[in-house]
Amino acid sequence: MNNPNNKVVLAFSGGLDTTFCALWLAREKGLEVHALTVNTGGFSPEETAQIERHARALGVVSFACAEETQHYYDKVIRYLIFGNILKNSTYPLSVSAERIAQAVAVAAYARKIGAAHVAHGSTGAGNDQVRFDMILETLAPEINVITPIRDLKLSREAEIEFLRKHGVEINFEKARYSINKGLWGTSVGGKETLTSHLPLPEDAWPTPVTATEPRKLTLAFDRGELTQVDDQYFEHPAHAIQYLSSIAAPFGIGRDIHVGDTIIGIKGRVGFEAAAPVLIIKAHHALEKHTLTKWQLYWKDQLSAWYGNWMHEGQYLDPVMRNLEAFLADTQKNVTGIVHLTLHPYRFMIDGIESPHDLMSAKFGTYGEMNNTWTGDDVKGFAKIFGNQTSIYFKVNEEELPY
Repeated sequence: MNNPNNKVVLAFSGGLDTTFCALWLAREKGLEVHALTVNTGGFSPEETAQIERHARALGVVSFACAEETQHYYDKVIRYLIFGNILKNSTYPLSVSAERIAQAVAVAAYARKIGAAHVAHGSTGAGNDQVRFDMILETLAPEINVITPIRDLKLSREAEIEFLRKHGVEINFEKARYSINKGLWGTSVGGKETLTSHLPLPEDAWPTPVTATEPRKLTLAFDRGELTQVDDQYFEHPAHAIQYLSSIAAPFGIGRDIHVGDTIIGIKGRVGFEAAAPVLIIKAHHALEKHTLTKWQLYWKDQLSAWYGNWMHEGQYLDPVMRNLEAFLADTQKNVTGIVHLTLHPYRFMIDGIESPHDLMSAKFGTYGEMNNTWTGDDVKGFAKIFGNQTSIYFKVNEEELPY
């Protein structure tokens, strides 16, 4: 750190890790700390004000909040919805995708104020370190990246002890869990997620379950994007997501524990609650099953899984992602309609859909009962031709049938 420019932009959430970083960078390294909170839909104005008060109490030189919620939706989340992306059929990439928006915002801000350094609170064991480092290296290669938690190999207990020595009191009970809240869900990490068998206790979940009676709900989509919840219309889908979360999270819907392969090759386990993302993805998928053709659905599944994995591994800036986004967006032109759901404590049901583009149209026939567009002889001929090559194979090779 021989650079005379001692400005460092710290990606600051106000949690234990970034609180430690703020103090350590100033006290131990003598750097001029500029705290930046990137709001991706997880902070209210009141919470942002509280984070600023906390940052200034730690002695940062400046504090700023980058409002990225709508931009985050426009550039990232909409494609996760278009692709119905659930990592390992479980996780809606709540944190994975959010880190992309945060890293891009941190790089832009560091350049704006002419900082020589950026810092983030990632540990050496997870995915975030790779996501931040790759994006910062791509967008601001001239800026030095500092990662105190990773470099010092600190435990949460060691961080708390350091802060106490410098007069910063931390609520240990609250610090037991690492909680990250954003527009696309909230992650929860703690001692239980470091094991393979323990569930998170009820008090670890950020939203308590208070809804006990079933509730009917309708979600309206326009070209794949959520525009209406019940009779409430929203100009921007990000606001619809936040409103839906306020309704569904108290049911305990969207709670789960994700187990996956980290970028660095080890298995990882994290809890999450993502009521709105899970409902939106499942409702959107139900609408697609009615409005898209068989092969549209097939290729969407293949390409979406790859897109989600590459996003999860921090490769958002790869140009191939723009190619896949163009494909995903093109599939949505007829994904318009209403999805009916029923919410119950800890679960939900997709009741059905209404759409002018529903391919399950009764005028062409009713599945399992009758058809209006072909005859029985048509089907006999089709079945003979469709199975012709397999029939020839067994006649030529005289093999024993496998069943």
